[in-house]
Amino acid sequence: MPGSVSDAPTPRGPGDAPPPADDDAPAAGAAPDAAWEGLLTGRTRPVPSPGAELVERYGPIVAHRGPLVLAQLGQSLDGFIASRTGHAEFVTGAEDREHLHRLRALVDAVVVGVGTVVADDCRLTVRAVPGPHPTRVVLDPSARAPLASAVLTDGAAPTLWVVGEHADVPAAPGPHVTVLRVPVGEHGLAPQAVLEALARRGLQRVLVEGGGRTVSGFLAAGTLHRLYLSTAPLLIGDGVPGIRFPGADHLSGALRAPVRRFVLGDDLCTELTFRP
Repeated sequence: MPGSVSDAPTPRGPGDAPPPADDDAPAAGAAPDAAWEGLLTGRTRPVPSPGAELVERYGPIVAHRGPLVLAQLGQSLDGFIASRTGHAEFVTGAEDREHLHRLRALVDAVVVGVGTVVADDCRLTVRAVPGPHPTRVVLDPSARAPLASAVLTDGAAPTLWVVGEHADVPAAPGPHVTVLRVPVGEHGLAPQAVLEALARRGLQRVLVEGGGRTVSGFLAAGTLHRLYLSTAPLLIGDGVPGIRFPGADHLSGALRAPVRRFVLGDDLCTELTFRP
């Protein structure tokens, strides 16, 4: 999620306090348009610009059949998603946040780590563009998410609270919250186990939104079809890192993938396609 902090310990409604870093108010120019409405209903026929740009960018996601796992992260040019204090409002700009909301509208579920919930109190709903809200999924092995957090109290969308098998979970704070227990491995909740648990519930199109450790974990596990990495034209110098995973000793072993790039205001979004 743009500007989200990583998983230090990560749903929506009117009257909320000022929106958190990753969940800003609707972006300017976010009114419905024919191209976007067509994508939401699966119609991907070409339309005149600027709608053609939306079809080109999101058409492959709409056309995909079967399980689909996307990830999105916004960071500075030097690879940080927040300052050393965790401040992340905002790393990337309004156009990138609109892009994030479009991705949310095209998936069944949006996944964040509990650290993002603690740091940002995110809502994870679709507001900047037209479209349905995804099911919100909070990865929280020890069930430490604040009971007053938006995802656990706002019933605008269903929330799956994914905890460890033996976690001590308090009573679900709202009828929209379902506790889902998943085995915890050496490195926490295994991405593949989480995806399989979601698929059993009919949630096959998934967006992994944050924070950095959660996105990096799904990337390192080889579960991602596409990664959207937006870079903003600023240097933070030190802070919460974005993508981090065990790398290769030689650059010949570096992770490479076909790419497309989109200019989103002042930001540059790079789409890496790991699996067709």
